[in-house]
Amino acid sequence: MMMQTSGQISKEAFRGSGIGVIFMAFFGTLWAGIGVMGLQGWGFPYVELAAIITGIIMVIGGISLIQASQKMPNQVSEKGARHLKRIGFWFNMVFIAEGVLIGAAIAICNAINQTDLIPGVIAIIVGIHFLPLASLFQIKLYYVTGSLLCLLALITLLVIPRTVMFGEQHIIAQLSLLGFGCALILWTTGIMLWLYVKNSRGVFVNQIHNEDHQG
Repeated sequence: MMMQTSGQISKEAFRGSGIGVIFMAFFGTLWAGIGVMGLQGWGFPYVELAAIITGIIMVIGGISLIQASQKMPNQVSEKGARHLKRIGFWFNMVFIAEGVLIGAAIAICNAINQTDLIPGVIAIIVGIHFLPLASLFQIKLYYVTGSLLCLLALITLLVIPRTVMFGEQHIIAQLSLLGFGCALILWTTGIMLWLYVKNSRGVFVNQIHNEDHQG
């Protein structure tokens, strides 16, 4: 995930953002796969190919940020290194808590024979997990991402009918809406991170270029 300090470009911000974009690509594509399951074969294979291509493009973007970070000077002080270590610790705690809650939610839904609720409940847990990350990494975008995921899950569970007929095709509407909706939210978040950091790198390079000429 992106590590950013006071809007200042750093090697760690680039590398962390690259990892974040890859995470968004991977999990966004997984959610798209859930949406594909809901389509029950409609749109095959074009929908699947579009999802895979989107994920691949984003992974390439994430890798490009990581590679760019390797060319930047390491300017982390001892105090900064300790701060980054604390961020890493709390990120791991949030990630572990998310995994535990998802496992518990799946077990409870299975126990009460409400397996249809599992995707929606997982989406809510994933959305909630973005809220502490927004504060931890100082990325306000994550507040929007988390809120949208939770809102989408609630609308899907409370408003959208489970199944609909699309022409002659039987579609699991809740699964499709939730899967593709979560995918779109995560992909959009990843692309915004990618573009923001990529543009910031251009500003950083220009500043270095100007300083060299002034020197």
